Amino acid sequence: MLTEPRRIRFFDTTLRDGEQMPGVHLSRVHKVEIARQLERLQVDMIEAGFPASSAGDKKAVEAVAAALRSSGTAALARCSRSDIDAAWEAVKGAVHPRIHVFIATSDIHIEYKLKSNREAVLEKISDSVSYARSLCEDIEFSAEDAGRTDVDYLLAAVETAVRAGATTINIPDTVGYTMPADYGRLIHRIREHMDALTESCQTPPLILSVHCHNDLGCATANSLAAIENGAEQVECTINGLGERAGNAALEEIVMALRIRSDYYGVTCGIETSQLIRTSRLISSLTGIAVPPNKAVVGDNAFAHESGIHQHGVLADRRTYEIMTPEMIGLSKDNLVLGKLSGRHAFSQRVAELGYNLDPKGIDICFQRFKTLADKKTVCDEDIMAIVNEYLDSLESIYTLDTFQIQSGNQQRAMAMISLNCGGTSIAEAALGDGPVNAAFNAINRLSGVDEIVLEEYTIKAVTEGADALGEAKVKISIYGVSYSGRSASTDIIKASIKAYVNALNKWAKVSGLGAGESR
Repeated sequence: MLTEPRRIRFFDTTLRDGEQMPGVHLSRVHKVEIARQLERLQVDMIEAGFPASSAGDKKAVEAVAAALRSSGTAALARCSRSDIDAAWEAVKGAVHPRIHVFIATSDIHIEYKLKSNREAVLEKISDSVSYARSLCEDIEFSAEDAGRTDVDYLLAAVETAVRAGATTINIPDTVGYTMPADYGRLIHRIREHMDALTESCQTPPLILSVHCHNDLGCATANSLAAIENGAEQVECTINGLGERAGNAALEEIVMALRIRSDYYGVTCGIETSQLIRTSRLISSLTGIAVPPNKAVVGDNAFAHESGIHQHGVLADRRTYEIMTPEMIGLSKDNLVLGKLSGRHAFSQRVAELGYNLDPKGIDICFQRFKTLADKKTVCDEDIMAIVNEYLDSLESIYTLDTFQIQSGNQQRAMAMISLNCGGTSIAEAALGDGPVNAAFNAINRLSGVDEIVLEEYTIKAVTEGADALGEAKVKISIYGVSYSGRSASTDIIKASIKAYVNALNKWAKVSGLGAGESR
């Protein structure tokens, strides 16, 4: 009798762990747009954030929970009743809510971070998981730093969580310490222990999950080793975003399972034709570029320069390509729009790029598109830049009103910048070593912040030609915390100014600065 292949669930944490990448700050609007695209990708569970961390993040999780129609929504919580309450308040309106409770279990974390002991941690697990289960049917428990936890103690922590009501057990390799063979053996042992618990406790089947970091470059390999040894859920991010060296990349795991289905013999629900669209949307909204040699979604993933390789590919693509561009939704036939294109064609292309704008948003973006189309042929990258700028404007504290620049090779540059802040116009002038430096100095004065450091500044052409949009990206540090911003314009000075203001807005939002206030 044939048995159904095991189904692997995908738990995407781009909106939570991915956002912890330095310089990445996603607004509520950004999170909802990304969550909707993740749902089109058919991700099983979306971890939308950490509600107890801030009022803004709680509202963002609530917005994601309300927007999703099929994917589940998870919220992270420490082993604290106040954290759990905040998580439940944020996800209780979701179609499939989940509370994700975690606590560290390695001795180094227990001693130095928690300043506690093993027995007390087990008590916290029991109390917190049982309390969370009293609120929500779907509870996930994570043993932080499980990869460096004594195995017998880890099994005790798992058993405590299961007996308290956890339905999913997650074994994170929090610092990317484990090797694939070691991690596989650990997951196999935990799977056996959980199966025995299911039988003895007479509970429904428990889901075993893994969450791997990439500090030693093993995140994808470890995740695949875990699947091979009984894991049923993998936690990952798009493009491998995350703290330090990042997380396991969803697109890499998914395509490995598909291309080597003969080896793994499992299935998943991911719609792979949405992978490239999701990757580019998230890269665009976070401002984090995808390396050209990135597996699956990098620009060079299907490029061939060697003459030998080119000859083979021309004869039969299978000689040097184990997957086709079409599998991940990559097509050479990008729709090019021009000044004669109508609102319907524009709206359709915006939706195909992964955005979900309301009629007002379409109208605003279409007018910007028409202005640009009078000057040049508009491609996908131009449209994404237009839509991203509109999304940024929805939650902006500061918006650019006017700027004037005086510069030359015989004088210091001077910039006059006028910003709108909650309906009030504020203006400042400043000198600088060049027009961009002068403009940034003027904005610093307007912010009232005495500790802004420009960490990165880049300009590149979004498209080709003399009339191309120039995309500016900046990363600033305010009181030691990094914020990134980006903008695009045919005027690179304007793009640079708006990118800097975009980064400043992220600080203002996080710091709780309201419209009409300045510091």
